[in-house]
Amino acid sequence: MTDLWAGVISGRPDLAMPAFFPVVAYEQVKAIADPAADWHNRLVAEFRADVIAAHGLIGRAARSARLVRVVVPEQQAGWIDPGVCYNGVGYWHVAGARVVYRAGGQERSFGIASLISWRGRWYVVHLGGEVRTGPGGMVDQPAAGPGVPGPPGGC
Repeated sequence: MTDLWAGVISGRPDLAMPAFFPVVAYEQVKAIADPAADWHNRLVAEFRADVIAAHGLIGRAARSARLVRVVVPEQQAGWIDPGVCYNGVGYWHVAGARVVYRAGGQERSFGIASLISWRGRWYVVHLGGEVRTGPGGMVDQPAAGPGVPGPPGGC
């Protein structure tokens, strides 16, 4: 998650990519025609736009903003069975994690819409939202303070 944070505070999505669900894993999980193309053309494009949107949320405070913690509500993690959400294999999923940071002397946060556990490590698969509300990046549930993790669900 420090990689995700580095990308957000710098506005450089490439720095955040190590926190993103790997293409080799996505190819193994998804039972769709061309998972690598979907990963590159949709998921990565959305993630990059969302990292830039989160950078914009922090704004000028990005230079002095500090990551406090990432809250992953693992107790809300759910097993996604094969055949659900166009998947060929099952995996653990958790929605609504929180990135908590301090900027300008105040604690603030934003959500991570969807994480997938792969080989014991949580990866971002949807940062701003699984369902897009329009073109461009999204920031999931920005809040003053740590916010509230969840709700559970999703793919």
